[in-house]
Amino acid sequence: MNIVQEQLPAGQPLAEALIQDFTRVSDYYEYNPAEEQSFGRRLAWLDQSEHLRVDRKELVKRLRAFNQLHNRHEAVSASLDQLEQPGTPVIVGGQQSGLFTGPLLVIYKAATIIKAARQAASQLGRPVVPVFWIAGEDHDWDEVDHTYVLSSDLKVTRIRLAHEHAQGTPVSWTELDAEAWEQAAGELEQLLPGTEFKPGLMELYRNAAAGSATLTDCFAKLMGEWFGQYGLVLLDSADPEIRRLETPVFAAMISRNDELEQAYRGTADEMTRRGFTLQADARENGANLFYIHKGERLLLFKQDGKFCDRKGRVAFTRDELLAELELHPERFSNNVLTRPLMQDTLLPVLGAVLGSGEIAYWALTRRAFPVLDLQMPILLPRESFTVLEGTLQKHMEKYDLSWDDVKRPEAFQAKRQAWLAGQDSLNLEERFAEIKSVFTGMYDPLIEQLGGIQAGLIKLGSANRDKIVDQIEYLRGKAMDALEKSNEAGLRHFDRIELSLFPLGKPQERVYNIFYYLSRYGTDWIDGLLGIPYDVTGKHRILNL
Repeated sequence: MNIVQEQLPAGQPLAEALIQDFTRVSDYYEYNPAEEQSFGRRLAWLDQSEHLRVDRKELVKRLRAFNQLHNRHEAVSASLDQLEQPGTPVIVGGQQSGLFTGPLLVIYKAATIIKAARQAASQLGRPVVPVFWIAGEDHDWDEVDHTYVLSSDLKVTRIRLAHEHAQGTPVSWTELDAEAWEQAAGELEQLLPGTEFKPGLMELYRNAAAGSATLTDCFAKLMGEWFGQYGLVLLDSADPEIRRLETPVFAAMISRNDELEQAYRGTADEMTRRGFTLQADARENGANLFYIHKGERLLLFKQDGKFCDRKGRVAFTRDELLAELELHPERFSNNVLTRPLMQDTLLPVLGAVLGSGEIAYWALTRRAFPVLDLQMPILLPRESFTVLEGTLQKHMEKYDLSWDDVKRPEAFQAKRQAWLAGQDSLNLEERFAEIKSVFTGMYDPLIEQLGGIQAGLIKLGSANRDKIVDQIEYLRGKAMDALEKSNEAGLRHFDRIELSLFPLGKPQERVYNIFYYLSRYGTDWIDGLLGIPYDVTGKHRILNL
């Protein structure tokens, strides 16, 4: 595997500035991740603030139970033993539990967490535990119920779970039947190339699905299979026992909700004035908490002294909401602005691995941390990759295509058209343009002269000219179609490059699933990924296979 660094803009000025121009955004982030001393400073803060977090032993007890079910590995048990000891911090990152684990970026995030924990441990001389936060409390089923695979006939094909999901229900509460699991397996099996690794890979998925009630269960089993050996601990944010441990934190969020809102909105207003685009909605009177009512996750707002949802299905005074929390903590969950605070009270977070969009919306939370006597952790950019298979490398060399050509749609299409034009020995475009020019040049004066005989002939002549021009253009189109068909093999090479690297106009890592690459290269591909040197900047790299 050859690794080359190539630029792929984050598209998020805040995320880019975090690494490249920290002083510009130091009002919104506590630590500069590129400075080595940030890790020592953060560790010192964690050591003196141990009393602010939930009891380690109770947390580890629950994490052991969950990982015993889905991520049973000696290295995970060793990680939990370490986490149980005071002074052991974590590197954490998370994602929703998607079908077949979702897009490749999920895999890259897990790898980044593990590598960042290794490096921090080496630097600090203290164990650092990698933790993956499964966002099982999220309820956007349409984001997690599908994945994409490139078919052999060069179509970006979506595989979607055939399941009627109750609107607003958390993913970890949504149970699937055997038919839904097998339907997805059958579609995937049809799309994956026939290789020596495919049968074992499909068996792995079917075994994981057979032992799973929910998408979160299956996600955890697959992630455990691939990353448990590296000591990656899995945490389901919707776990009722985890929620019980979080009860005092929710109580603080409810009691000090106005202060939290003021922190979010004040930062949002300031960022807007400075020209930054907000990546999360700091709404006026927003409680930034969800309440699960009859299985549906409702976002709470404050109105007339009560916490309620927009449609008025629930309404609680502050005291009533606190009483409900004591009785039913499992009915409460965070939104994107309070989740970072909950994560920091549940875990001793040295650093949080985030995508560029997450880094951007975390900027809204820095001033909320002190409301709960907390401090924003180090934010570490997720590593970013594009897999470039050997065949694609050969195609790019053959057609003189650089990474810059491929990543810019207009440049890529220009190269494609230039190559096709180079195959046109008859110079069809020029000749048809010349014919139309000569024809109209001769015909237009005649039409004007005919107007001297009878005025109506000008209109008739113009219509006649346009019909002839249309017929010339029709023949030009047919000729160009024939040219494309005679060069179909080359154009398919261009299509394969584009659809492999930037499917649906997006970076590969945001669309395609890991199963395709594991079916081609086996699980050693993951070992290779973990062997790539860690880059704290998260700069994009090409994996030449």
